[in-house]
Amino acid sequence: MFITGLGTAAPPQRYKQSECWAALQASAQFSRLSTRSHAILRKVLTGNNGIDTRHLAFDSLHEAFDLNPDVLHARFSRHAPLLATEAAQKALANSGTPADEIDAIVISTCTGYLCPGLTSYVSERLGLRVDVLGLDLVGQGCGAALPNLRTGEALLTSGRCRRVLSICVEICSAAFYLDDDPGVLISACLFGDGAGAAVLASEPNPAGRAVAWHRAGSVLSAPERDLLRFEQKNGMLRNILSPAVPELASRHAEKLLHDVLTDAGVSRNQITGWIWHAGGRDVLLALQERLGLSAADVQWSAAVLRDFGNISSPCVYFALQSALAENAPGGFWWLSSFGAGFSCHGALLQVK
Repeated sequence: MFITGLGTAAPPQRYKQSECWAALQASAQFSRLSTRSHAILRKVLTGNNGIDTRHLAFDSLHEAFDLNPDVLHARFSRHAPLLATEAAQKALANSGTPADEIDAIVISTCTGYLCPGLTSYVSERLGLRVDVLGLDLVGQGCGAALPNLRTGEALLTSGRCRRVLSICVEICSAAFYLDDDPGVLISACLFGDGAGAAVLASEPNPAGRAVAWHRAGSVLSAPERDLLRFEQKNGMLRNILSPAVPELASRHAEKLLHDVLTDAGVSRNQITGWIWHAGGRDVLLALQERLGLSAADVQWSAAVLRDFGNISSPCVYFALQSALAENAPGGFWWLSSFGAGFSCHGALLQVK
């Protein structure tokens, strides 16, 4: 399998963390939070947490505090199809692939629910064929990009599809929640909205760099699922985020990297590029420490975190797109995502 085109999209409204802090203090919910919660929010939003700005689907930050299930669902229903379509259009253009040549479309999300799923709305907006195979994947959290891409690989390998459109879209502002739980508060300060898309094919794009899918693997640690997941409360999604997540992510990422490289017969020193899900500053620091990586090794992911925040499953599309656009050295690249489950996924790419 080859990744022949990439595209990303985010809401046009971009907010500084300092603006988020000011809006939060002016909200009615702020006065209902404890003094300890105020301190946590101040520290995360005004300190150095690796995030400068986030793109959010609000015309005004004051909309964030209308915490009503119907309002949140309407936000997802409006913006998820829009962003997914925009990212897909850019990926198709980057690939040079006409929409009517797409045989399957796979869309992942965890921040909202539609039935029929997003594939129905996005296929219509893109003008895909009526016989296109649409697969909606849900519940995989921040790690969803890799399972999505592996589904595309299976469809191509089976010979039933020649080109597959892979999309991840998250409207994290539709899963906004506030209470005195530290994990909930930190989540409110980290996440942003966005979409990423890739065109997958059995042959490389002759007009661009060849990005070959070489080998992949996953690990699912069900006993640790309660450390990172969504729950439903008061009709809304509420993020469970444990302080153990950075250590958890780095531990599983190290083991998975070792297993996939061993299976592929590739050594660590052959890796020339690292594309990580940017779960947060502490996650990237934990990966650097455990794997012996430099700041340069995580630069693509750190840049996404800085400019967009944690955009959940689309993150690795953004980071991979940046690395390719800036002509990062070819060779073997490691692409890895992780999230709810607790799940960790990785793929060895060969880039020319």
